[in-house]
Amino acid sequence: MNIMIIGSGGREHALAWKIAQSKKVEQLFIAPGNAGTAQVGKNVTIGVNDFEALGKFALQENVSMVIVGPEDPLVKGIADYFAGHPELQHIAMIGPSQQGAQLEGSKDFAKQFMIRHGIPTAAYRSFTAKEENQAQDFIRRLPPPYVLKADGLAAGKGVVIVPTQEEAFAELHEMFAGKFGAASNTVVIEEFLSGIELSVFALTDGNHYVILPEAKDYKRIGEGDTGLNTGGMGAVSPVPFADKNFLAKVEQRIVRPTVEGLRKEGIPYKGFIFFGLINVNGEPMVIEYNVRMGDPETEVVIPRIETDLVELFQAVANGTVGTKPIQTSSKTATTVMLVSGGYPEAFEKGKVITGLTETDNDSIVFHAGTSEKNGQVVTAGGRVIAVSALADNMEAALAKSNRNADVIRFDGKYNRRDIGFDLQRFIHH
Repeated sequence: MNIMIIGSGGREHALAWKIAQSKKVEQLFIAPGNAGTAQVGKNVTIGVNDFEALGKFALQENVSMVIVGPEDPLVKGIADYFAGHPELQHIAMIGPSQQGAQLEGSKDFAKQFMIRHGIPTAAYRSFTAKEENQAQDFIRRLPPPYVLKADGLAAGKGVVIVPTQEEAFAELHEMFAGKFGAASNTVVIEEFLSGIELSVFALTDGNHYVILPEAKDYKRIGEGDTGLNTGGMGAVSPVPFADKNFLAKVEQRIVRPTVEGLRKEGIPYKGFIFFGLINVNGEPMVIEYNVRMGDPETEVVIPRIETDLVELFQAVANGTVGTKPIQTSSKTATTVMLVSGGYPEAFEKGKVITGLTETDNDSIVFHAGTSEKNGQVVTAGGRVIAVSALADNMEAALAKSNRNADVIRFDGKYNRRDIGFDLQRFIHH
């Protein structure tokens, strides 16, 4: 069949790379895609939020399945657009309804949903700008540090953790004044949970689910998890501290009640659920939901999935998820993100990338922010390339990722050399 992936990042290249390996695919389109996706499918210059053009193209090219990569079109209702047009209804949409996408689109909605369904999460309250005084009172009642979140979508950057009350008050004021645009019209303030984070992913048809390999990503720009937050500088899968016992708690207390909660509330949901979790003394708690795969986590999760991804997506469309077990590699996957100089603040684009053909077969090079210009691959974003590798253990995988990361060059290139540094203590040799 003909399949279309929507998006242009490393996540979409990883999905395209895997889908292209399926015998069930005739043609694979990526809208808008990047220089990497062009190697495994056909890029289409349509923006992710141009639903009308995407629908027309899908009809014209006889597309029978659409996989939505990023959150923005989901929160804006792409699934509802396709479902609401009779000529598009036959197309299988992998991505939740607009209502389901509120799990990511509104931090407040997600918190209320968790509380309704008894899903473990931090104590919280949300406030609007008119309630700044009440918000300050709530902060005074919490022990430091303080977690402040813009309620709406802020491209993964709308969460701030500050150590003192004074800084919390100042940050709150800035958020209400429009620091994150309309996303921070409402601010969620919550208790700080102390522990180590990880991400768990499920694929659901709205009734049943399968759990995909878990991962841990590294958000800070600097080594040792210092400096500004980014979209993610690297990732590791599996996560050494997430043993069978811990993952059983995750499924029982978090994954199952989430899927059941969506079903009970009549919220249509066919697609990925990303559970941003924290391990607090062996007990999993939810920090946030995302309604799509993470990036760069996809670049370590997808290489570990041995099952045909198109078959999994067909099961989502047909409501038969979980009838067949999912096959997963026992190897460790790591990815190292190469970013533009200056990222996550101002950076230049259009730098020529060399060395892409010099990497060895030990790694998989996923393009994140690239495009083609006069036959050359150039940088087109803050996060440029993710270098993934599989090996028998984390050290060996990281050695492969790092070795191949060194071969790829562009002006101003930066990457962290310490992905996985905090997991060493959990690994039993």
